[in-house]
Amino acid sequence: MSATVLYTPDVLALAIDLARHPLTDDLPLRSEARSKSCGSTIMLGLAVEAGTVTRIGLRSQACAIGQASAAIFASAALGATIDRIAQTRNAVAAWLTGDASLPQWPGFATVAAARDYPARHGAVMLPWDAAVRALGAE
Repeated sequence: MSATVLYTPDVLALAIDLARHPLTDDLPLRSEARSKSCGSTIMLGLAVEAGTVTRIGLRSQACAIGQASAAIFASAALGATIDRIAQTRNAVAAWLTGDASLPQWPGFATVAAARDYPARHGAVMLPWDAAVRALGAE
């Protein structure tokens, strides 16, 4: 295991930034995800028009890595297509196993140190797993 720093100031700032995306009752597509490794959870709501995400809301009970991953997801999910979200989810999973390069999603490099901490992989995947379930893109 490398000596990378996991909870950087940027990660902690993203955890706080998640408050910009509140989960509201009017978001029609909903899903939850839970990390088996750490118990972190996320509830996600989406609105989609013409195959593109138009609104997003999240409620997270996760470590700072899970919250940062959710904030990174939310910041670029607006305007993303269902296919792009599903493809990026698969890219994140492959990257975490070491089989791929860093996923091409704005801001994702901020949580790159989590790859060296397998106990945090489930937290990184939370928003992606919840989104593909909500979108029926599993």
